[in-house]
Amino acid sequence: MGSTCVFVLLCLFGLSAAAAERLTPLIEELGRPSAVADIFDTSNYGKLQLDNGLARTPQMGWNSWNFFACNINETVIKETADALVSTGLAALGYNYVNIDDCWSSATRNLEGELVPDPQTFPSGIKALADYVHQKGLKLGIYSDAGMFTCQVRPGSLYHEMDDANLFASWGVDYLKYDNCFNLGIKPEKRYPPMRDALNSTGRAVFYSLCEWGVDDPALWAEKVGNSWRTTDDISDSWVSMTTIADLNNKWASYAGPGGWNDPDMLEVGNGGMTHAEYRSHFSIWALMKAPLLLGCDVRNMAAETFEILSNEEIIAVNQDPLGVQGRKILSEGNDECSQVWAGPLSGNRLVVALWNRCSQAVTITVTWETLGLDNTTCFSVRDLWKHETLEGNMAGRLGAEVDSHDCKMFILSPPSTSIVVI
Repeated sequence: MGSTCVFVLLCLFGLSAAAAERLTPLIEELGRPSAVADIFDTSNYGKLQLDNGLARTPQMGWNSWNFFACNINETVIKETADALVSTGLAALGYNYVNIDDCWSSATRNLEGELVPDPQTFPSGIKALADYVHQKGLKLGIYSDAGMFTCQVRPGSLYHEMDDANLFASWGVDYLKYDNCFNLGIKPEKRYPPMRDALNSTGRAVFYSLCEWGVDDPALWAEKVGNSWRTTDDISDSWVSMTTIADLNNKWASYAGPGGWNDPDMLEVGNGGMTHAEYRSHFSIWALMKAPLLLGCDVRNMAAETFEILSNEEIIAVNQDPLGVQGRKILSEGNDECSQVWAGPLSGNRLVVALWNRCSQAVTITVTWETLGLDNTTCFSVRDLWKHETLEGNMAGRLGAEVDSHDCKMFILSPPSTSIVVI
């Protein structure tokens, strides 16, 4: 079969002239046969990019909220930084250590400045940032585009310049900016002032908008943030995770290097889902080019949790420099629970996820035509969870039996392309 294969160049991303200009040299100029369906639209690619040199790929790291909520202190943050390094997760790209809500005192000081809680962060944020930086990592912090944070600490609304300067003086590298107690002011007016304030400090600070998708930031956040939440908060359940994946899928054409759709942090390892469900969670977040922000206690991970989070081949899909968000392209069966998600990668490759959201094992098959490929084209197929390249080259279709709530993930590569085994 392989000797008869003719590779047809893929152009699965339909760039507008303006978008192509922005993305050069990231994206190769590829020919597009008229028979190949243009299903991976990126016509809005690049519209939302805050040009601060950050987020060329989706951010990776850890956030305190999903596991610890308000039960945080400087010891937890230091030990987490230590664990990211000692486990090897930092070397895989998990380099942001992000403190969520509850780090500050209940009120500002007499100078109007935010103050770290003296009981839980007695050494201050500057000392903590220095510790994290010495580990080769970056420190993130949290505030709110409202009068108060969601846990009723002081917010940054009308204090943007002072707070940005304070964060920069501490050596903060990342700001998660929430949406509570916002006085009913439209987010289009509340979020840009902090962008301007951060930029004015001269420090490169990743700006993560946490607007919950209420006002569809993919439609208004032009040049505001490096990522923007498209959904409400995730919870550690199958229903929450799948619902959020579907909501985030709607905005696929807006993501790209410099700015990413954010369906919230990872719940892998927190105990509310099965191993198969967590594998699906990690696979789909990676394919969607979502931020990979760990939400578990990385100091005490089970081996199966580490196995998922350290899968270098899945991480490479997320961090692929082409930066095109994969999306759902096929839903079949009862309640459309038999699904195919896919997206183009650099090097004329395609990632394909066969996701079984049904209550029993099913065989999921996708044709080249559905993927936008010529049926005569042959590909080498790599299984990213088994870390195996399937024997021979495939043409026409790809199929596999997938257990309930599990996901199988493959990369299709032209036969002439050598596959890098990580």
